[in-house]
Amino acid sequence: MFRNVLTIGGWTFASRILGFLRDMLIAATLGAGPLADAFFIALRLPNLFRRLFGEGAFNAAFVPAFTGMLTLEGPKRARDLAERMSTLMTLWLLLLVGLGIVFMPQVMRVLTPGLVDDLYRFELVVELSRITFPYLLFICLTALVSGVLNAVDRFAMAAGAPLLFNLFAIVSLFALTPYVATPAHALAWGTMASGVAQLALVVVACRRAGMGFRLISWPRVTPETKQVVRTMVPGLLGASITQLSLAIDIFIASLLPAGAVAMLNYADRVAQLPLGVVGAAVGTALLPLLSRQLRAGRKLAAHRSMNRAVEMSLALTLPAAAALMVLAEPIVLALFQRGAMTTEAAHATAAALMAYAAGLPAFVLVKAFAPGFFARGDTATPVKIGIAVVVVNLSISLTLIHVLAHVGIALATSIAAWVNTALLCAILARRGQWLADRKLRRNLWRLLLASAVMAALVAALSSVMPPTAGIWRWLELGLLVVVGLAAYFGMTQALGALKLTELLRRGR
Repeated sequence: MFRNVLTIGGWTFASRILGFLRDMLIAATLGAGPLADAFFIALRLPNLFRRLFGEGAFNAAFVPAFTGMLTLEGPKRARDLAERMSTLMTLWLLLLVGLGIVFMPQVMRVLTPGLVDDLYRFELVVELSRITFPYLLFICLTALVSGVLNAVDRFAMAAGAPLLFNLFAIVSLFALTPYVATPAHALAWGTMASGVAQLALVVVACRRAGMGFRLISWPRVTPETKQVVRTMVPGLLGASITQLSLAIDIFIASLLPAGAVAMLNYADRVAQLPLGVVGAAVGTALLPLLSRQLRAGRKLAAHRSMNRAVEMSLALTLPAAAALMVLAEPIVLALFQRGAMTTEAAHATAAALMAYAAGLPAFVLVKAFAPGFFARGDTATPVKIGIAVVVVNLSISLTLIHVLAHVGIALATSIAAWVNTALLCAILARRGQWLADRKLRRNLWRLLLASAVMAALVAALSSVMPPTAGIWRWLELGLLVVVGLAAYFGMTQALGALKLTELLRRGR
């Protein structure tokens, strides 16, 4: 599993780095104002549905079913299942995209009520959303094909596909801006085109892996597809709850002054680097592994796999969270403070980043604990947990925005993530489906201590460094990162929490 996590994490890391370049260009071009808000809302809408239909509940139901059929009945039957599910998904998404484009003004009146009285901002959001919404069709099919690739241990291309999203955004910003109304329109068209490119990439990879299938054929409903849909429905409700929480964030942010949506997005993008690299990698690699182990009756092996996933998640996210909290301002200033992005907006973005960083370990632990339910075919329990989490998120967010403005939204998201983690962990433990082993318990306090020492050292060093700009700001940030990495890994080696030889052995 560790090698697969490295593969997925490596590609995801490359995508996140390219994503930073994309966001730096967007910040310099659009800043944190109406254009940026409009584009990020238009981008968020298809992503809400993507996480609903293309990932989450669908993958939680489809991947174990596909893996089981591949193991027990062979590749041909597994490909037939993938083709039937792809057909159903394509037909449903074509209907959804068509309705979304037609009724986009009504959708935006519900989603962003704070923009309705500002005719320019509202019409801009509607126009951009109509361009980006078809991206949903292509990216959901990409997620389905990626699930097939992951089930046969071909992780590289599926993990590398998001690189194209960032690449197309960067190219479109330069190539299309002279020919469209605003740079935001160029980004919207680039987003839609990237969906086509990502789907083409994973389809080719799937065929080369010997698992090629038609994306659409004559629709047929079989007992296997019915089972996937039945398994998916509770998870779909749970995913709907989660996406409702994200929609509520947009709803609340639209009530704040212009720039709030953009600042939250920039902060979230920075927090998504460790979250995407570690969380997506752990969750993607763990689900098919647990599914195989449980189907084979290897319960102890499944327990060990979950413990190592939790340990790996903590080892990488505890220091990342600590570093993001103490280095939020230097990071945001280095990445985004140029061009149309003012110093005031950069400082406000840094405050939101600190709030998101507080929940970083929890965001990733959810990715490690959730497969413990999905691999057992239990998608109903996360629904109940999701309902509790969205209530917590909404209640805290509505309370905190009066005091902390946009930062209150970010902080509420982090608190809700910790509630989510605690509930997932407690239920798995109560059922006897997960228990922290001796190694995990022993290493937890060591990882916490190493992260605290690293954060204190980096904060002290940052406080004595003079204010800089340009290349010197990057060099200063680079020095702080190197010192932090050296301090953390030095402490973990000295305490025996992480052993370099063991990590290298796992990666082979």
